Amino acid sequence: MKTSDVFALLQRENRPMTRAQLAASTGLARSTVAARVDTLLRLGLVAPYGDGRSTGGRPPSLLAVNPQARVVLAVDLGATHARAAVADLSGELLAEERADLDIADGPEAVLSWVEDAGRALLRRAGRPLADLAAVGIGLPGPVEHSTGRAINPPIMPGWDRYDVPARIQRAFAVPVLVDNDVNIMALGEQHAQFPEAQDLVFIKVSTGIGAGIIAGGELQRGAQGTAGDVGHIRVGRPSEVVCRCGNVGCLEAVAAGPALARTLREDGIDVDGAAGLVELVRSGDLQAIHAIRQAGRDLGGVLAMIVNFINPSVVVVGGALAAAGEQFVAGIREVVYARSLPLATEHLRIVTSVTGERSGVLGAAAMAIAHALSPEAIEEASLALSS
Repeated sequence: MKTSDVFALLQRENRPMTRAQLAASTGLARSTVAARVDTLLRLGLVAPYGDGRSTGGRPPSLLAVNPQARVVLAVDLGATHARAAVADLSGELLAEERADLDIADGPEAVLSWVEDAGRALLRRAGRPLADLAAVGIGLPGPVEHSTGRAINPPIMPGWDRYDVPARIQRAFAVPVLVDNDVNIMALGEQHAQFPEAQDLVFIKVSTGIGAGIIAGGELQRGAQGTAGDVGHIRVGRPSEVVCRCGNVGCLEAVAAGPALARTLREDGIDVDGAAGLVELVRSGDLQAIHAIRQAGRDLGGVLAMIVNFINPSVVVVGGALAAAGEQFVAGIREVVYARSLPLATEHLRIVTSVTGERSGVLGAAAMAIAHALSPEAIEEASLALSS
């Protein structure tokens, strides 16, 4: 059993333990456990936690995971905004910053902001650069997770196959993990709101529509990283609206924010994008309410297929249109519950995002923490310590 196995046991038990308890749980000799614990103490990943109850003599020392040992930098890059945060190993955000930033400005301009923001946030959190364990980044386009490169992103000129990790590692010599924004939002919702959910689908409905899928406790990226691209599934009702992908009748072409705003403008209602649509819905405009309910039904038709296929316990709806609240979600539920198998929906929850705009940085932090605390990373650090 390796050092990382002892650490994983402390994580799994989620309570302070003595060396004797660790030895009993692992079946290892006390001397072996002591050596593994000593390594974890030297790495700072484990720290003393008060004293255990004495059965006579000196009380045994309790040990617990130390979430303050290291920090990660979490970054959520959207089409026209950026948010960055420094978090400890429990995922608690210690400092964060938001800026209006156009992803179309290109990788050098945007990633220079990431570098500057990262250094400033570390200072604000009172943590030295040496405490940084990893960086997690979300991008608003298709990402090849294994390389951290955006692949043919439609709204990101200059980013195609750009080596994001190498650019960030010029400033921060730590592992850099990159994924698309919807995947990290799914991780953020799971980590912050539904830690018990092993099967969760996050749907982002804004300028485009995409899904992050967690099945069996693992984020599902697919062979090329495009799992969850539900915006280009054809809707069930007849539609000949041309989508930006070149096909007709795609979900995104009829139910995303720009599509709904266009439909309302054709009906003589002056509305500018998703935010304006949400304002109309909240003010009680009947045509806007009808449009958002129909968009919910269109999305519900696609989600019903996903519910039957994946059988999630939670569906979280996020993005700009989620702010329309129950009018939007009611349309989704109407169709999902009508078209999904009864067993699949018996305990299904369909809810709007609670973390909102912070779901991206929370997920980017969770992604970076998972890597920093992975068995491979701990064993590598252990070897470096002993060499």
